[in-house]
Amino acid sequence: MWITPEEVLLANALWVSERANPFFILQRRKGHGKGGGITGLLVGTLDVVLDSSARVAPYRILHQTGDSQIFWSIACGSSRKEITEHWEWLEANLLQTLSIFDNEDDITTFVKGKIQGIMAEENKSRLAQEDEDSGKFREAELKMRKLFGMPEEEKLVNYYSCSYWKGRVPRQGWLYLSVNHICFYSFLLGKEVTLIVQWTDVTQLEKNATLVFPESVRVSTRDTQHFFSMFLNINDTFKLMEQLANIAMRQLLDNEGFAADRSLPKPCKTLKNVSALKRDLDARAKNERYRALFRLTHDERLDGHTDCTLWTPFAKMHVVGQMFVSNNYICFASREEDMCQLIIPLREVSIVEKADSSSVLPSPLSISTKNKMTFLFANLKDRDFLVQRISDFLQRTPERLWSEGDQLPLSGQSGTPSPTTPTFPSSPLSSGAGEPLQQQQPQPQQQRYYCPDLPTAKQGLLRIYQTDVPEEIMGPKATKEKMKEEAWNIHFFEFGRGVCMYRTSKTRELVLNGIPESLRGELWLLFSGAQNEMATHPGYYAELVEQAMGRCTLATEEIERDLHRSMPEHHAFQNEMGIAALRRVLTAYAYRNPNIGYCQAMNIVTSVLLLYCTEEEAFWLLVALCERMLPDYYNTRVVGALVDQGVFEELTRECLPLLYEHMQELGVISTISLSWFLTLFLSVMPFHSAVLLVDCFFYEGIKLVFQVSLAVLHANMELLMACNDEGEAMTILGRYLDNVVNKQTVSPPIPHLHALLTSGDEPPPEIDVFELIKASYEKFGSLRADVIEQMRFKQRLKVIQSLEDTAKRSVVRAIMTDSAFTIEELEELYVLFKAKHIMSCYWGASSTAAERHDPSLPYLEQYRIDLGQFCQLFSALGPWGCGIHTPTLASRLFRLLDQNKDGLINFKEFVTGLSGMYHGDMTEKLKLLYKLHLPPALCPEEAESALEATQFFTDDDTLQGEEVKETGDSGNGDSEDKKEEKVKDYKYYLRMWAKEKEPKKETIKDLPRMNQEQFIELCKTLYNMFSEDTLEQELYHAIATVASLLLRIGEVGKKFSNNGSGKKVLEPPAQPQPPPSADGPEREDSNGEGSSGQQSLICKALAEAQLETVGPPGGGPSGAGGSDEEGKDDTSVSSYSVVSAGELQCEDIADDTVLIGCGGNGAGDKRRGSAPDADWSITFEQVLASMLTEPALVDYFENKRDIQGKMAACKTQRAVERQISSSSDHELAQLST
Repeated sequence: MWITPEEVLLANALWVSERANPFFILQRRKGHGKGGGITGLLVGTLDVVLDSSARVAPYRILHQTGDSQIFWSIACGSSRKEITEHWEWLEANLLQTLSIFDNEDDITTFVKGKIQGIMAEENKSRLAQEDEDSGKFREAELKMRKLFGMPEEEKLVNYYSCSYWKGRVPRQGWLYLSVNHICFYSFLLGKEVTLIVQWTDVTQLEKNATLVFPESVRVSTRDTQHFFSMFLNINDTFKLMEQLANIAMRQLLDNEGFAADRSLPKPCKTLKNVSALKRDLDARAKNERYRALFRLTHDERLDGHTDCTLWTPFAKMHVVGQMFVSNNYICFASREEDMCQLIIPLREVSIVEKADSSSVLPSPLSISTKNKMTFLFANLKDRDFLVQRISDFLQRTPERLWSEGDQLPLSGQSGTPSPTTPTFPSSPLSSGAGEPLQQQQPQPQQQRYYCPDLPTAKQGLLRIYQTDVPEEIMGPKATKEKMKEEAWNIHFFEFGRGVCMYRTSKTRELVLNGIPESLRGELWLLFSGAQNEMATHPGYYAELVEQAMGRCTLATEEIERDLHRSMPEHHAFQNEMGIAALRRVLTAYAYRNPNIGYCQAMNIVTSVLLLYCTEEEAFWLLVALCERMLPDYYNTRVVGALVDQGVFEELTRECLPLLYEHMQELGVISTISLSWFLTLFLSVMPFHSAVLLVDCFFYEGIKLVFQVSLAVLHANMELLMACNDEGEAMTILGRYLDNVVNKQTVSPPIPHLHALLTSGDEPPPEIDVFELIKASYEKFGSLRADVIEQMRFKQRLKVIQSLEDTAKRSVVRAIMTDSAFTIEELEELYVLFKAKHIMSCYWGASSTAAERHDPSLPYLEQYRIDLGQFCQLFSALGPWGCGIHTPTLASRLFRLLDQNKDGLINFKEFVTGLSGMYHGDMTEKLKLLYKLHLPPALCPEEAESALEATQFFTDDDTLQGEEVKETGDSGNGDSEDKKEEKVKDYKYYLRMWAKEKEPKKETIKDLPRMNQEQFIELCKTLYNMFSEDTLEQELYHAIATVASLLLRIGEVGKKFSNNGSGKKVLEPPAQPQPPPSADGPEREDSNGEGSSGQQSLICKALAEAQLETVGPPGGGPSGAGGSDEEGKDDTSVSSYSVVSAGELQCEDIADDTVLIGCGGNGAGDKRRGSAPDADWSITFEQVLASMLTEPALVDYFENKRDIQGKMAACKTQRAVERQISSSSDHELAQLST
């Protein structure tokens, strides 16, 4: 690239001059390219170790005048190609101009001005990018792309100096962390080490310290392990590696590529060595911690945080902590955990004002809310700026985030399950707002599915169906319940009620003592954060229900199946009201988030939510559970629950090591505990006990489930240690959980089905649920949420990679019966196919990843690739190498395999195509090759005359329709029979449906006839296929013989057709189609020449195929071009002449020679001789019979091909492509050897 001219005093120090003229010198740095000796090795090593190679390009151009000792560097380049382009531009544009100048100073001034002008023009388009990243970082990114062959789409996040341990030897170099790869490069004393690992291949990422590898990072893949050490700041590096690995796992899980956050505020100044992507990832990490701490929605973005104090009126003291400000909330968290936490939605704020400062209360800030609460913050460092930011957010804060006039915001990768997102009328929705909506979007039902008049829209099911039990009967239980309610009322009075309530250790104590049933729904909404979403989306649930109900999807079928299994023992779900409410909530959520849809266990949790909440509240609680509190728990593969099973096993190993070892032998931990996590103990404990755990869960989060699970194992340790098998252990734990009771409940007892099934002869002792919760806090209360998140990351890598391996095995098992490939070959093909699919997610493609991945489909149909990626795989794996004709053949095969015409093919279709080429017999291979030259595989544009080809196919269809009786095809009779049988009963339709589902075996008689243009294309393909074979000449002679024979067969067939019923058939279609009639005389002339004209046409086509590598198809425009080509390739021409005369038996060999040269005759003669015959056609049986007459062709197609070598080459090809670059002669020399 051109650089700002700088003085260079020592032009030859560490540089070698390669070109020179009176004004410029092109130099190469020692250590790059050939030679250099010991000096070159030392310079190259120092450049890598000291990172000078990021700033010093291996090539440069200097400007010098006459006898001057001062040089000016004006250009540099990372490759010889780049610097050569600059050199040639200087020679072409400046040398003559500079020779005119007399004064050397004028020459230098002119050159410097010219270079600066070029740079100014180039920089206009790069100003925006330069504002984002520092100059040094951009140079490092360019270096990474050069070293590893990465495209521009691959973005560098950061790079670090470190050592890579190769065996027991550390190699000092540079670690490059990009969005999709971890790369390392080292060059020490002539030894080069290059490493590329995709993040999606990483199975384990650990930071450890051993004697062999001091303070190192271990990166594990399925095949090997890599160790990196000697980082300047290993903690920062490891955190970034964790983030990037997490993004890759999310990519495997959701099939979504990484998207940079464009809304990040730009820094005040360009940060040295920090990229915009690194800032983005840092901001994401802070946002995730902030949202998890305060249970906020995924779209909440932290704007900043600052140290401050908060006046707590209940404690009459200032609490030290941090204030967090985001686009919709002001939050506070005390430095001491559990002392105080506060969430203030900006929609509730009425006044923000600066109070008077004093020595006791410096820089105070008062925030008042609409419900008359005032919060006093103090000790703010930059109060004025903070007030300005809050004011800005307040001005942008709407009263509600969604209104009925907006589009429904749906979660999930596809945005909406329907092709278009529905819109709604802008009139406000109230109790009587159903009429205008129905006018604009008429529903098939007479009334709305959901309206505020429904009983479940006003109160929970428990209140509707509760039976009043006299207090005299309940006795102390009713008194205890009233005491709980009073305690909470006192708490509300002191700490506030609603979203702005102070949350302290006192709040936790009240939760652990049990939430009274009258307040349960309200507090669940508050602690989960669901209340904020519901308040900002009024009417959202009602509109979602209207859109979702009445649709028939896989999710709705599963919901209907499970509705009556949801708490059937509770009388609220023994009638249609409860069932209908549950159906609406589950269906609405499945429509909102199609990624999750519906998963078993959601029905159990939702039914409990409906007991204490209204429908809308239950819906938003379900949103909070599925999308924030239990992430990825309820997707198609329950990944989140499996991850937490791994975390639970790890916690068991740390807290209960003896029990862990014994349970591992039984293999029972994850088997037992999965339902505990998925249903929050609701399916394994009596209802009134489990609901207390749900109370604690909404306040504490997943930490509570881990604590209680460990406490359950600890309480049964002795019995479990004595177990001999898995069934015994499950029985012990099942009976224990069945007898966890809540002695304080005021509701009538609900029979627990699980307990009825597992009860034995001797009932075990009852366990008080409050004692169990207390024990969990005493023994395992030290668990921290951040530690659990760290453990989740490690397990997520294991679980997702394990699921990917399971998916691969499932695909292979499903497809192995339909394919002749071995299991190992299918597994390797799946890995290569999936790698291409994943690459499309981050390096761009013609369609989005969401369109390519449908998790509802079977595994073998989930991943799909487009035409470009298929062509790359076909070129690497296909057995039919056709030189430059290979992409054309690959495109035709892609169109043939793409049966649904969506521009994508799945793995099953891909293997079907490859299997036919590798393992089919000669007939199967020829049939595939034949079909590749018929529509839809052959595009009309690929033929020499698209119009004539189209006309031929329409004529041919008509012919086939007229010749129904001759061929025995009774299609019309079948259609008449179908009309008669429409009155049949349902069994008839079932039989018809079963017949449609049966795979139809295609016979060779089902293949359509091939016209002349298609036959020409087939000949071209065959010649290109044979051009790389050792028996090229023998195969070429064979195919020439076969082509000649087939031409004569086509001629005979045409005459037979014309002499028979041809006139009757051809006359009617000739009237509405003027182009064929216009070309009629020309065709008659060409046909009059007899079969030699057709043979000449094939001669010409084969000549074009033979000369395709030099010129475009069809030859040059003049005879001169042809004679030059003849001179260049005498062997080919002479060989072809022999074949033309001897095998094709052309009447005039001179005409043949002219055809090769594509000259001699005029343009009119050329067109006349090459006009295809629309009446000429052959069948596949004729092609097959003709091929069988040539032993060379039979041997070629019967020969078994081995795909193993091609797959091994394909696996290494990506790494080789990335390692190879044209940056130096040294690398070019390696390629040439």
